[in-house]
Amino acid sequence: MSETLEARVKQETITAMKARDGERTTTLRLITTALKNRAIEKRAKSDEPLSDAEAQQILATMIKQRRDSIEQFTKGGRAELAAKEAVEIAVIEEFLPKALSAEELSEIVGQVVAQIAEGAGQKPTPKERGTVIKAVQAKLQADGLRAEGRLVSEAVKAALA
Repeated sequence: MSETLEARVKQETITAMKARDGERTTTLRLITTALKNRAIEKRAKSDEPLSDAEAQQILATMIKQRRDSIEQFTKGGRAELAAKEAVEIAVIEEFLPKALSAEELSEIVGQVVAQIAEGAGQKPTPKERGTVIKAVQAKLQADGLRAEGRLVSEAVKAALA
């Protein structure tokens, strides 16, 4: 079995500390803290350890938060802070599966729409967008792929138009 995401983060933190890479070390420590906090929350409900899928969800949330921060810093004229957030995103993304390109995502959306149309006997309507989005996200998670929710929504909207 391959090592867990948490173990990889821990190993990379040690490597970054030895290399005296301050920014990378700080970002890796932020990841470790987020994972530990989630594990503590989960332990309150059950004794199961954090799964890699849950850890990836936490990292995706961290990336989304940083993208929002970059937008705010750019609007506020704070380019140096936006650049720092961009560096953090790059470090966090190392621990996630490669994000799908727009073409790959469109292809998967097309497959899901075709499956739903085959099962229902007709192509889903734009009103059924939520159902299609859930199906696409379930397929992405099952295949170990990653795409931002906003991009999934846009691709589904385009496919159903």
